[in-house]
Amino acid sequence: MTTVQPHAAAEHHYWQGAFIGDEEAGRRLAALPEAVESALGTPLETETLLAACDALASALCDPGHPVRARLLPHLPEGEDPAVLAELGGMLGRRELTRKLRRELGGTAPQRLNRPDARETVYEAWAPVGLIAHVAPGNAATVAPLSVVEGLLAGNVNVLKTSSGDTLFTQHLLAELAALDATGAIAARVVVLRFPSSRQEWLRLMCAPADAVAVWGGEGAVEGVAAHVPPGCRLVEWGHRISFAYLTRDAWDDAATLDALVDDVCLYEQQACASPQVVYLDTESDAEVFAFAERFAGVLAARGPAPADRGPDLAEEAELTTTELIARLEEHLGLTRVFAADDGSWRVMADTRPALTASPLHRSVWVKPLPRKRLIGTLRPMRRYLQTAGLAGSRTDISELSRLALAAGVTRVTPVGTMHTSYSGEPHDGVYALQRYSRRVAVRADERFATTACLDDLARPAVLPPPTGPLLGKEEVQERAGQVARADAELYFRSGGTTGAPALSLFSYDDYDTQMHAAARGLLAAGYDPLRDRTANLFYCGGMYGSFISFFSILERLGGVQLPLAAGPDHRATAEALIAHEADTLFGMPSYLWQLLHDQADTLRAYGGIRKIFYGGEHFTDEQRRTLKETFGVEVVRSLTYGSTDLGPLGYQCTESSGGVHHLHADLHTMEILELDSDRPVPAGETGRLVFSTHARRGQDLGRYVIGDLGRAVPGRCACGSHAPRFELRGRLGDVMRVATYFLNHRRFVALAEESGYRGELQIVLVGQDARERLTVRVERSGAPAPERLREVFLGGYPELRAAVEERLLDLAVESVDGPSLDRSPTSGKLRCVVDMRG
Repeated sequence: MTTVQPHAAAEHHYWQGAFIGDEEAGRRLAALPEAVESALGTPLETETLLAACDALASALCDPGHPVRARLLPHLPEGEDPAVLAELGGMLGRRELTRKLRRELGGTAPQRLNRPDARETVYEAWAPVGLIAHVAPGNAATVAPLSVVEGLLAGNVNVLKTSSGDTLFTQHLLAELAALDATGAIAARVVVLRFPSSRQEWLRLMCAPADAVAVWGGEGAVEGVAAHVPPGCRLVEWGHRISFAYLTRDAWDDAATLDALVDDVCLYEQQACASPQVVYLDTESDAEVFAFAERFAGVLAARGPAPADRGPDLAEEAELTTTELIARLEEHLGLTRVFAADDGSWRVMADTRPALTASPLHRSVWVKPLPRKRLIGTLRPMRRYLQTAGLAGSRTDISELSRLALAAGVTRVTPVGTMHTSYSGEPHDGVYALQRYSRRVAVRADERFATTACLDDLARPAVLPPPTGPLLGKEEVQERAGQVARADAELYFRSGGTTGAPALSLFSYDDYDTQMHAAARGLLAAGYDPLRDRTANLFYCGGMYGSFISFFSILERLGGVQLPLAAGPDHRATAEALIAHEADTLFGMPSYLWQLLHDQADTLRAYGGIRKIFYGGEHFTDEQRRTLKETFGVEVVRSLTYGSTDLGPLGYQCTESSGGVHHLHADLHTMEILELDSDRPVPAGETGRLVFSTHARRGQDLGRYVIGDLGRAVPGRCACGSHAPRFELRGRLGDVMRVATYFLNHRRFVALAEESGYRGELQIVLVGQDARERLTVRVERSGAPAPERLREVFLGGYPELRAAVEERLLDLAVESVDGPSLDRSPTSGKLRCVVDMRG
């Protein structure tokens, strides 16, 4: 993590984490290409940047935060301190993730993923390399936000600020870099303050650039363009002209005129979206003059402009000249001027429709422009057009919007909201992040059929380390109740296998991110969307998410799907599988086990089930063997490991077996803590799995103890992925405190399998007066005699035998029909341990 250090007054430049003076900056500029190459060699994870920006945003919005206190002295003279909170609103995670989604399609746009899962083609948005930003003077937010856009696209950024600017931008970006422990942000930021007359520095800055972004008018763009090398993108963010357009009904409406005055006065026409001209849908000069007089009265009633936004001497001269010429043309019948005696505003009616720039400061042209002439009149000025504020009927708005866009306008808004923008809105007709990126592709061969993300073979994803206290289910539920409505768009309930069903809330953006991640995991597990014909047999209804989620996953993969859902009529389900030639089953192990055994003769005769992907529970080794030997299934693999709260957490690859999964390392970080303390377990030991998710809008789900046990699997997987691996070792609820001993459900399952049992196993605990009672319930079909199983358990489980011999526990084994085992009514999962002791 870089640190923001005090610096000498002459150190006007911020270079990759340090403040430096002119001499050092000149020396480093000469070696800029080498610095860029070094910085690009270290990846900047998008999540690293988002986390740092979000932390800075929180600091800027907190009046008492020390970061805010450090930045206040560097604000330009007369700048409202409220600009810090304004910047904070723009830098928050919500705004930036929405921008990434709109402009680059996702929150991790630089990862090489398969846009079509049926092809081994990988695409990503890659940085162009080095962006040189030339910022305008006296615009506190433009310069730092321009650099943040460059960072979002993964670029190295060198920014020129005006020699008359304060060091606000340098210090703001230094604070941002200080929030990144990896140093990747600092390595991508250089801010230089020097006058435009220092052409050698401007040349050195632009010569190695892959894109040059210039903010300003034509003169500023021309001065920089001379230094832009061939092949380098020149991204112009120049001055633009906006106008309002009113139909006859609208210009007679008093509310419309009030809204139009709002647009004129909000920024004293200093913003590109401010209307400089008001067009009327008419050919009548008389109507133009009459409207201008009415509009002047509304403008006159508005309060005066703020003292610090008045015109300077040059602007005063332009205002006087423009008004004087317009008054002279009144004698020709071309114009009519309505103006304040003190010169604070003026409305200039002009019978000529050509677009005319306003001298600003509440100076408005009013002109006639019938819609049939709109394109021909405005198209010659298309390079300069930005916003059209429209007022009219719904039909008018639809027609006029198309005409305005055809003429070259890039934004259409209602009158009164010309300055209002939305997160991710295109700027001057383009998405900035796409201008700062390259679309790249890698085409691979069939060896990569199960590789969903090419980056996983090159390097591990690195997310910010988890912080904060551990969270249990109750704390997470409490936080779910505090989620804002804007972030709660999709509601799920858990299956309630280990307790009362819990509510989980998602935004659609987060849900989409997670479904894409789960889809990549399914490819790694060996699912083939081009050939597999899949029956979705998860439970559906009651706000339970499995069926819906796997429907979404298959939709994103483009796989063939039969959305049957789990149902009690096994015969009808089997007939549907055969009729539609399903060869792949998705579902809960307990349900699939029941279906296959209930319809064993029919499905064995069909012989078409090749793959089973399961979730929510686990097949034992013996059950997998039965599926392969009895039913001819070739692949039995977990399709995902996850929870209703956090979504997909892990996935199996073709080299994984049993409970071994890869972590979705681009979404979560994982810790493994000891059972009886919050310390990490020794390498290879089993402990509590703790997950922190980094991709949830409006929710902090850091360090969530989800109740599962597991151990880390060392080394790189044979599949080639760098994603960490872990092995599931049961749930905390599977470890029972019985008669002073800790007993584990998994030990009972393992001992039963050693005796040849391959079915499901459930433990029921009941309290008694003198001692407790533990009953092991097994399926009648294929189970050894209860007496035989009881001997196996006592012989192979010393702690269990001790509890029975000490007369602290009664042990019983029951054979029952499979459907009578206790299951969750929502998900159909088997309840491994039913504790009825109260």
